[in-house]
Amino acid sequence: MKKFKFTLLAFMAAMMAISFTACSDDDPTPTPDPGINEGDYHFDLFVTVGKHGGMSSKNTTIVTSTSTLTADRGVITVEGVGSELGDYSMESISKGKYYYQIPGSADRFVKYQIKNNKIDVIAERPFKTNTYKVRAYTHAWIDDNTLVIISTNGDKDKVLYTKLKADDLTILDEGEVTIPAPTDWKKLTSSGILTYRKSDNKLYYFYYWKEKAGQTVASEQEPNFHAAIINPSTMKVEKDIISPVEGEMAGSAYGELMQDCVAYDEAGNLYLACFHEEASGLEKGMLLRIKAGETEFDTSYNGYSNADGKLMTVQYLGNNKALVYARNDNAPISDKAAAAGIKKPTVIDAFSHYYAIIDLTTGTKTRLSYNGKEIAYSGGRFSQRSVIFNDKAYIGVDTEEDANAIIYIYDIKTGTVEKGAEVEGKFYFDMIRVVEND
Repeated sequence: MKKFKFTLLAFMAAMMAISFTACSDDDPTPTPDPGINEGDYHFDLFVTVGKHGGMSSKNTTIVTSTSTLTADRGVITVEGVGSELGDYSMESISKGKYYYQIPGSADRFVKYQIKNNKIDVIAERPFKTNTYKVRAYTHAWIDDNTLVIISTNGDKDKVLYTKLKADDLTILDEGEVTIPAPTDWKKLTSSGILTYRKSDNKLYYFYYWKEKAGQTVASEQEPNFHAAIINPSTMKVEKDIISPVEGEMAGSAYGELMQDCVAYDEAGNLYLACFHEEASGLEKGMLLRIKAGETEFDTSYNGYSNADGKLMTVQYLGNNKALVYARNDNAPISDKAAAAGIKKPTVIDAFSHYYAIIDLTTGTKTRLSYNGKEIAYSGGRFSQRSVIFNDKAYIGVDTEEDANAIIYIYDIKTGTVEKGAEVEGKFYFDMIRVVEND
């Protein structure tokens, strides 16, 4: 059976900045907004060899680039092209032309570019006092040239931060984020989720305590998670709040290095993908909100009602709509999948995941469809599979029925869906990102 996982990481709105033609204040006819020129961007495709990659995998990863994902691109392959990532991980931070990450050697910060099918290192900076592990950190951009990295220490009982100047990776500041001490809990989740809310100039760090380090079940975790509200200038915690429901954040172990867990609407409302493990074992998805101008969770709100399983990602589309990637914890297991060793819909490669568009006011959920038919379940829990770019959502699916991965293109303004390019199924396609051209 094809074990194929396709991840799309959302390209941050800041890196899709629109250029405007300057005009004087008294100019009665300013130059119209020309919009985004799609020719200024390309897609980097990440595939692994022999087995799916991502989230601690050490399999060979190859990256290739393409200027389009429309149907006329045909079937994309990496044979004869692409570059191996080597010591670098596919889980990384991207902005503009560049990638930022901590490599497998876990000794430095690296900024690099994938150009002409080669890795071109732009800057490197050895760790100073604080040290970090590959994949186990979270991040936020305070501005276009200031990147904050946060993770727990080796003993999992402190929260560390490093503030970097993005152009040359100069370490501007580092230290510890002093969060309230626990009472009955001793260890922290690996990375948590960090986001910067521009409307109030605050960092929001979502985290929780556990009985022990490593993977735990709900009974071994603090029932409710926290949000530390941090002044980005001083990195001091100004307020620590607790979630109004029991559960944890999506992506708590890996930050947003592969999956988007936080979204903002036009008003500045903050949305966070979460889930709660019920007594039945169902990991019930939730979408919580902190309203613009407020620093407490909206206790009356759950934007993902009638959940049938775990909520992995959320991306804002506009007009009070969001695209989510979720799981049906009771999805059927086909005979073919069972014969290949997939016994439960909650395992990573089970074909139990789907895309849906939700109304953030009512919580109404509509499965993504093409030609009047719901798109089949996809495999791959650790998958983004979607990027919002220039009023379109590019959404990759890996179904049991299709030999190749298929990319569907959702027009945000009209709601129409067209079939786009495919990716050859003999490769394990894990991720795609949108990158500025050089």
